[in-house]
Amino acid sequence: MLRALAVDDERPSLEELLYLLHADPRIGSAEGAGDATEALRRINRALESGPDGPEAIDVVFLDIQMPGLDGLDLARLLTGFARPPLVVFVTAHEDFAVQAFDLEAVDYVLKPVRKERLAEAVRRAADLRGTTPRIPVHEPDPDHMAVELGGVTRFVAVDDITHVEAQGDYARLHTGQGSSHLVRIPLSTLEDRWRSRGFVRIHRRHLVALRHIDELRLDAGTVSVLVGSEELQVSRRHARELRDLLMRRP
Repeated sequence: MLRALAVDDERPSLEELLYLLHADPRIGSAEGAGDATEALRRINRALESGPDGPEAIDVVFLDIQMPGLDGLDLARLLTGFARPPLVVFVTAHEDFAVQAFDLEAVDYVLKPVRKERLAEAVRRAADLRGTTPRIPVHEPDPDHMAVELGGVTRFVAVDDITHVEAQGDYARLHTGQGSSHLVRIPLSTLEDRWRSRGFVRIHRRHLVALRHIDELRLDAGTVSVLVGSEELQVSRRHARELRDLLMRRP
């Protein structure tokens, strides 16, 4: 069973998080810390006591925006430890997701915390710590992409995605409805997965659905496409292939 430390400077949020953690059967113990400095002291004591010591910590559920040392600062410090606990970020702000996963966070849970969503984060931590048997994962639905919005997992239809923008090891999905969703999947992976569905690379940073291209523009030797209200540049290496594909498009 997991030994957890919850860290949040807002007392009501900390108490609610601890209540939910205590209710999960995979959590053997859960304690709270009111700021990152206190949490760091507890983690240091836990590491000194050893993995089976009385103060050992398997996973830290960590708020991001706190006075003084914030959650991202603490997570960066933990990356330098020999045997750091796992980190699950629990925050009201979705803007730090890329930084969080760059720090190898197990999960990124948005407030207000739902019991079901927190249970998924606990499951991931338990799997990594080997405290529960792994449950076989079904193949992803080829017609939909799972995204998280406001702490809720939603399924975006692939046919609604107009283009995809690379952001490091992540990709931002843009839809015809004007929404965008950040997913932890490299653009190259989506290019291979969706090639048969009419997606084509037009630039090192962009993957576009052919059916959503409204115009191909040529201007002083540069090529671009109009996708809805957005104009995207086409690199020279991809321009000829794109023109050929558009000419053959039904």
